[in-house]
Amino acid sequence: MGITMSTIIKQAESIQRIDQLIRLQATGPAEELASKLKISRTTLFRLINVMKDLNAPIEYDFTLDSYVYSTAVGFQFGFFTKKSTKDKTRFTNT
Repeated sequence: MGITMSTIIKQAESIQRIDQLIRLQATGPAEELASKLKISRTTLFRLINVMKDLNAPIEYDFTLDSYVYSTAVGFQFGFFTKKSTKDKTRFTNT
């Protein structure tokens, strides 16, 4: 049985939400984050591992009681069109 498109989209949306909560330092512990996302802890850890496989520098900060990025990173999911200008190429969401 293969992965469906809806599963891929749901996982991408969950990763985007995790990223947003990490940036806000508002994930809470794993149980709380899984609850916010309405997923199991196991699924949460799988998603965090996928993010780490994609080079996300995710760590847990016990002082903040939240997952954090150890270095500043950017994350964006989606496709973009290239728009050429005289001096540079820009990427814009479509």
